Amino acid sequence: MKPILSHAVRAACLITVLTTSVHAQNLAIVNGKPVPTARLHALEQQMARAGRPLDDNARQQLREEAILREIFVQEAERRGLRARPEVKAQLELATQTVLIRELFADEQRRRPVTDAELRAEYDRLAKEMGQEYRARHILLGSEDEAKAVIAELNKGARFEELAKQRSKDPGSAAKGGDLDWASADQFVPEFGQAMARLNKGEVTREPVKSPFGWHVIRLDDTRAAQVPPFEDVKPQLQQQMQQQRLVLFQEALRARAKVQ
Repeated sequence: MKPILSHAVRAACLITVLTTSVHAQNLAIVNGKPVPTARLHALEQQMARAGRPLDDNARQQLREEAILREIFVQEAERRGLRARPEVKAQLELATQTVLIRELFADEQRRRPVTDAELRAEYDRLAKEMGQEYRARHILLGSEDEAKAVIAELNKGARFEELAKQRSKDPGSAAKGGDLDWASADQFVPEFGQAMARLNKGEVTREPVKSPFGWHVIRLDDTRAAQVPPFEDVKPQLQQQMQQQRLVLFQEALRARAKVQ
């Protein structure tokens, strides 16, 4: 009897090992059909891409979702829905979507944006930012009103006081017309160009017309543009450069394709 028992024990152990292996590869068995663990991993990757936290509770919900998906698909297969032409077309589109997404991800892995490229782009953008201006203005409703204000300034009136009394700009009037530091292109062209032509401490000799009305402008100071530190803008800059590189990749593929 000992050899028989020995064979029985070995067989039981083998069955246990095989069963454990099957469960390791499969999330569950639904109506006799295995649900691969890889499906759960795919759902987890989707959640991670969406930026959602992946804790134990979320994993349990995804496990249940994977099982429900298999149940629903089995019912759809039982009804013969996969054979319908419109379903086939949608499945083809879904396959294309997945492949295109992975193609773009693979391209970004193959051609990542390097730190040297990021630094070079940062330096280029910083150089382009140029100057910032600290200006004040008084916004009036007519050219005559603006000319009258300029005349009062020429006689010694304080710009800040006239701005508080006369300016129609609610955002700056209470601050004596102060517009804080800004680059010229942050204003409408008429205003920005007139401001940039002024010397420090100078007031516009003629009113400046813009879509908002008539301006009297004084330039208080200038400085080199204040650029955020490289590390602060690095993530946004990297995303932007990756997207630009991906657009060039798409355009190159389109140009090489033979479309008849």
